[in-house]
Amino acid sequence: MARQIVFTPKAAKPPATYSQAVKAAGLVFVSGTAPTDPITGALSGSTIQDQTRQCLANIQAILEEAGSSLDKIVSATVVLADEDDFAGMNEEWLKWFPSNPPARQGAKLPVRIPGLKVSIAAIAEA
Repeated sequence: MARQIVFTPKAAKPPATYSQAVKAAGLVFVSGTAPTDPITGALSGSTIQDQTRQCLANIQAILEEAGSSLDKIVSATVVLADEDDFAGMNEEWLKWFPSNPPARQGAKLPVRIPGLKVSIAAIAEA
């Protein structure tokens, strides 16, 4: 399988320095996805739950464009600006993955971006 760049206007447009996702070797590698509204380009929501929801909606659109889906995610990395937001992020996460959730790891955002609370990257089966 050749390496394929994945793009959909239904998810936040990434900076020119990276792709929304790359499909290769039977997997879809979704870049770190911010809670950006795909229409306005602005951060969506002020709570960690709102922002987690937008991140996952963006990832869902990207995976669908790649011919995959949220239930095919095998691993995700959740990056938080504030570790105290973990419980709120997890509350929203469980709505999207109520059973058989993917493997997950967490990290802290290395840079402070005003208003940004979370970014999520994922690897899914193609």
